[in-house]
Amino acid sequence: MTERARDRTRLVGLGLSALFVVLAGKGGYLAVSSTPARAHSVAKIDAPVRADIVDRNGELLATSVTAYSLVANPKLIWDAGDVARSLTSVFPDIQVADLTENLSNEAREFVYVKRGLTPRQRKAVFDLGLEGLRFEEESRRAYPRGTLAGHLLGYTNVDGKGIGGIEYALDSQLSRGGEPVRLTIDNSVQSAVESELSAAAAEHDIQGGAVILMDAHSGEVRAMASWPPVDANRALELKRDDAAQLNRATGAVYELGSVFKPFTVAAALEAGAIKPTDLFDVKTPMEIRGYMIHDLHPIGGPASVTRIISESSNLGTVHINAKLGPRRQKAFLEALGLMDRAPIELAGSAKPILPERFDDLSAATVSYGHGIAVTPMSFLDAFSAFANGGERASPTLVMDETRKVAPVRVMSALTTDMVNVMMREAVVNGTGKRADVAGYGVAGKTGTAEKPVDGGYDDTRNVTSFAAIFPYDRPQYALIVTLDEPKAGAERGDTAALNAAPTAGRIIERVAPLLGLAPHFEGVRPAGAELRSASDERSSL
Repeated sequence: MTERARDRTRLVGLGLSALFVVLAGKGGYLAVSSTPARAHSVAKIDAPVRADIVDRNGELLATSVTAYSLVANPKLIWDAGDVARSLTSVFPDIQVADLTENLSNEAREFVYVKRGLTPRQRKAVFDLGLEGLRFEEESRRAYPRGTLAGHLLGYTNVDGKGIGGIEYALDSQLSRGGEPVRLTIDNSVQSAVESELSAAAAEHDIQGGAVILMDAHSGEVRAMASWPPVDANRALELKRDDAAQLNRATGAVYELGSVFKPFTVAAALEAGAIKPTDLFDVKTPMEIRGYMIHDLHPIGGPASVTRIISESSNLGTVHINAKLGPRRQKAFLEALGLMDRAPIELAGSAKPILPERFDDLSAATVSYGHGIAVTPMSFLDAFSAFANGGERASPTLVMDETRKVAPVRVMSALTTDMVNVMMREAVVNGTGKRADVAGYGVAGKTGTAEKPVDGGYDDTRNVTSFAAIFPYDRPQYALIVTLDEPKAGAERGDTAALNAAPTAGRIIERVAPLLGLAPHFEGVRPAGAELRSASDERSSL
């Protein structure tokens, strides 16, 4: 062999040796390994774990769990396209071209491939044995009860930052870790409420709905449900326009209809504009600036204030409001908080839609719940005063004495008692019969409102509600049920008396024992018996 040939052989040998070293270096790096993460990853592991969220009894609603993200170092990847294509066997949704481009950028040493891997996905990737990849441990949010209180809890993004519900509202507190945040809701009560709302959704084919149950004495919300429900574990997968994204209890405004009538009567009684014994003409339709006001089911002859509430007369309510006047009406609604968003912890609490001005026409329609749109939470905040002796307690979702605000008196206890007697009559003999629950004495009011459209209202689409206080003889809790576009059908109708009221009754029947309320069957007033004030009724028990 010549000297030149031997030199060539040595050069080839050296080249092959170098190539072997490079290949050995590539293959020797276990991309999918449990080796310690780099400095920026360690910071994530050492950061405070987000605090848990629990119900009032300490039962878990949200917690942080260890999860893994798949990351890559492009400088250690031999064939970016091959790695990207191989990963589609585990993650079919991966965009191969985009990932190939990212993995080919050797100017970078860190690229996220996939975050929040399941244990099965992690093992599958590990078994592929691809170069340049590794797992990075991080903390992820988990909601062990699925859809329970999903809208109320909200959720976090992939970086663990709250972007909805309590997770967003208390993000700073939760991100510091430490003691769990304790909510005012009760898991068992919340579950019962959500179950009945889902049953109503199925029975009446609703577009949406909301239920809120509140302790009127403390302002503590004991249950808040919105339909369609949302699973906080999967909330990031929802499209922006998905109906489940909206918390209808606090984020949707509705014209709620006749549930506003007790406010009108209370304002007029409080101002001395009317007496409970006054009679009003509810037979002759009234015209206000070309707008005709009448009752769908007219009451023959003069009607008492109680009958106007019990049988839900629009015409009678307008006559009562005419004695009150727009100025005093508006002041009363402001005192009830109905002219602003509900003071609840959730950031999505929506503002009401109000009349441009309170003239004679808008005052008339607002008196029976048209021409003003509010959230169910805002309405219940105001309505709860009927279960608290005329005082309005600010609603809250968090068990924290430092957050509570002193109740504000909006009407006298006497006015409250008188209106409660009327609402009890509405349940015993009026439009709310299907809401009554033996042993708990429900008092409340139905509301059916046509949905507004450009230039008027759509008489084929309703929003129905039932607002209640219970137990009647010792009021403590306030409830609102709102159903958006219930459908009429065999043995069911699209009015509140036929859907929202019975839904409220079923809810009260289920939750009253869970709230520690014992049924009381003494002193039940027979239908048609003489009406007395609530205080007189209570004194005889």
